[in-house]
Amino acid sequence: MSAKRDNGIERKAHTLGTIVAGTGEERPDLFAHSEVSVLMIAIVEDEKTAADKLQEYIKRYGEETRQEFEIRWFQSGVAFLKGYSSIYAVVLMDIQMPEMNGMDTAVELRKLDKNVSLVFITNLAKYALRGYEVDAVSYLLKPVSYFDFSLKFRKALDVYRKNEERSFTLNLPGGICRISTDSLMYVEINRHRLYYHLVDEVLEMTGVLANVEKQLSQYGFLKCNKCYLVNPKYIVRVQGHEVTVGNEVLQISRPRRAGFLAELANWYAGSGGEGK
Repeated sequence: MSAKRDNGIERKAHTLGTIVAGTGEERPDLFAHSEVSVLMIAIVEDEKTAADKLQEYIKRYGEETRQEFEIRWFQSGVAFLKGYSSIYAVVLMDIQMPEMNGMDTAVELRKLDKNVSLVFITNLAKYALRGYEVDAVSYLLKPVSYFDFSLKFRKALDVYRKNEERSFTLNLPGGICRISTDSLMYVEINRHRLYYHLVDEVLEMTGVLANVEKQLSQYGFLKCNKCYLVNPKYIVRVQGHEVTVGNEVLQISRPRRAGFLAELANWYAGSGGEGK
């Protein structure tokens, strides 16, 4: 266990070690020195016995599937969020905790990390029903069985890997945020300010649209005029010189119209953006 005090707030992070598949060993330094892909898992749970059980399940899952995980345990939502970095594949979050409950912690987490898979842990299912508000993958009911854990954990890993394949990092004024292109509807530039229009919010930063265009071209994003890059999966309708993206109507410039329609037709005729 390590403890650090910043600005009067004590932050306790318990590194439970890297689980080496098929051996049962724990090597805390493996993540830093091995070339093998090691996934980071966070357990946010105030009860040590519950955290230990989850660690045991993750270790067992790693051995059965020959995957490697490094686990970090946080005893509160406040400790987890303090100095948060987008390094986790899965967060196992207890809902009922002192100081800050799991749902409030998850709301703050989503402001920092759109990609990490979130699984709630609770004594009562009703507490997890709001999970859709923070894009939780699923929830586990205490006492957690290994069978239920393995199913939900596998799903969480699958969702994370899918998101990672189509994600990128933004250096926002408030810190780094990693988002999935699947949740990004379009990017707008206005007076040297970039606006990333996500499904549930808008992120703002200084930048140049040309750089964003290069970054998102591999994901199939199309330029309808000098101000917008749109995600074709959210295009509802194209009529005249207007394209409806979600609920927003954007303008297609006259010089870009033919090229935009051709690129959109190619996107539809191809794989629908998958694998781009």
